[in-house]
Amino acid sequence: MNLVLFDLDNTLLAGDSDYEWGQFLIAKGVVDGPHYEAKNRAFYEDYKAGRLDIYAFLAFALRPLATHTREQLDAWHAEYMETRIRPMITQAARDLVNKHLNEADLVAVITATNSFVTGPIAKEFGIPHLIATDPEEIDGRFTGEVTGTPCFREGKVVRLEQFLEAHGTRLDCLSTSWFYSDSLNDLPLLEKVRHPVAVDPDSTLRAHAEARNWPVISLRSPSLQGHSHP
Repeated sequence: MNLVLFDLDNTLLAGDSDYEWGQFLIAKGVVDGPHYEAKNRAFYEDYKAGRLDIYAFLAFALRPLATHTREQLDAWHAEYMETRIRPMITQAARDLVNKHLNEADLVAVITATNSFVTGPIAKEFGIPHLIATDPEEIDGRFTGEVTGTPCFREGKVVRLEQFLEAHGTRLDCLSTSWFYSDSLNDLPLLEKVRHPVAVDPDSTLRAHAEARNWPVISLRSPSLQGHSHP
């Protein structure tokens, strides 16, 4: 069995879906603008620096989900997909995904961003499986809490192992495995697969990839080269 894993933010997307969801909520007037933007930016900088407290971040990021109906959230998400996400999807990213969809047995997005935000994005790429941080949902409403292990750093390895077990296999039983990522936060999982690939990587991951002779590729269009959200 062949496995292909894609990180989402700043890998398949030329930007960060979690950060952009927060900015979208600010633009819609759903959350307090200046306070929320400052916290959103601070958490994003912590993430890029490899020092994010995932539980503190999730308490912040999941709170807006708990204060609105699923119907309203889904309507906002459709607008967010159109205005924020589709412009961040390059043809190169779509082509790479399609190549692996045609060749691999299991293809999944594996991301720290919560599954409410990322589920429709995985579907946009035609990727059948999503391994993400799961917000707790009771009786059709989000509670603002997380359920299970957050899909972040070493947690990605834990969640992948659970995913593979549900499919009747283990990482060491696969004929081959790929993981595409941009982030130093994904080093625990990159070290586990047979074919780690650095995609538009941060400086720490780039140095690590070059030292290990891992492939380093770009999925950004020329106009998006070097682009990242503040």
